[in-house]
Amino acid sequence: MDDTVRRCIETIEAGLGDPRRGLSADVFRFVSRITPLVNVDLLIQDDRSRTLLTWRDDEFYGPGWHVPGGIIRYKESAADRIHACAREELGADVASDGAPLLVLESTREQDTRGHHISLLFRCRLLSPPDGARRAASDRPPSGQWRWHDRCPPDLLEAQRPYAPFF
Repeated sequence: MDDTVRRCIETIEAGLGDPRRGLSADVFRFVSRITPLVNVDLLIQDDRSRTLLTWRDDEFYGPGWHVPGGIIRYKESAADRIHACAREELGADVASDGAPLLVLESTREQDTRGHHISLLFRCRLLSPPDGARRAASDRPPSGQWRWHDRCPPDLLEAQRPYAPFF
């Protein structure tokens, strides 16, 4: 490795902190431009076969419904990320199957967050989602949830491969 790159890496590492607690936005964006990201997605369905989705609207994917999920942190297990996602996105506790239902690799034209390995896990609610976050409209603020009895037309394109499970 040349000295310039080595010094840059040392500078980044000196200001990084504990990567198990997550990365700063700038470091995370950089990492997502040079390596695939591994994420878990939570397929949560009720006894009526409805699927629990959350609304998302960000610079990377735009507006739409999506299966709750998140990027696995350094040295974090998939199971721990599943539980953290359920708490963060739904205010709920879940149990999940031990193995993924589907492994999906996707790439996109954009460089930042342009390559993912997604692990779709079937999950069951152990506690109800936070009622204050229940979506009251078809285009709610980011972070609100709603039960869907079929795949919505505005499911995020990156998650279209999950539509057969709905």
